[in-house]
Amino acid sequence: MQDKAYKLLAIQEKISNNQAKELIDNGCVFAMGKKVVIARALMNVKIKFVVHKIKKAKILFEDDNIIVLNKPFGQISENLENIFNAKLINRLDKETSGVLLLSKNEEFRLKCINEYKKQNVYKSYLAIVDGVIAEEIEICEKISTHKGSNGAFSKIDKFGLEAITYVEPLMVNAKKTLIKAIIKTGRTHQIRVHLNHIKHGVIGDEKYAKNISSRMFLHSYETKIFDYTFKALLDESFNVYGFEIKNLNF
Repeated sequence: MQDKAYKLLAIQEKISNNQAKELIDNGCVFAMGKKVVIARALMNVKIKFVVHKIKKAKILFEDDNIIVLNKPFGQISENLENIFNAKLINRLDKETSGVLLLSKNEEFRLKCINEYKKQNVYKSYLAIVDGVIAEEIEICEKISTHKGSNGAFSKIDKFGLEAITYVEPLMVNAKKTLIKAIIKTGRTHQIRVHLNHIKHGVIGDEKYAKNISSRMFLHSYETKIFDYTFKALLDESFNVYGFEIKNLNF
């Protein structure tokens, strides 16, 4: 016998159908070692699910103007506004973890947004990518973004907006590379699109690299704005593929 995945998960976890569907949509549910990606997929009623619960965001820094979070993967940035009673300065994709900035007052938020527009904000990310990158690479490929019912989708486009990504290899193991990516521009999905373009897609990037993993291995590592410097160390989820990188400081 078969039934829809979210219904079977709801029974197993003793939660509502809506809660079960949300867990699957957030990429938190696995069966037989693979991520369940379609909530309505028909599955054997005897299937056993493994659920990776979303962690809570941790406060890295707070003062009268700003709250800085280490956002866990799977958490939606906009949902954190209500939790912390502050407005987003930047945002991260649901699948991306790391430094997230929220403002306690509108005047400060607008000043920060202006710094982003003027490209005065330093942003570095860490990622595990497919294949071996042996030397530093500068990717200068214009990007255009289209928004539809399934969210934003970006692509390399000679008529798009300027986008520059600096890639520095940090560790190599088992034909995968831990890299640091520094972006001066901030186009939608820029790092994911650029890395996929050079055939080194981010592991777990289902949209562009078309591969499935326990998470998307992209982490907002360091942000510098005004006189502030914020850094979010990697968590244990990055200790895979032979990398022992927990709490390493790059």
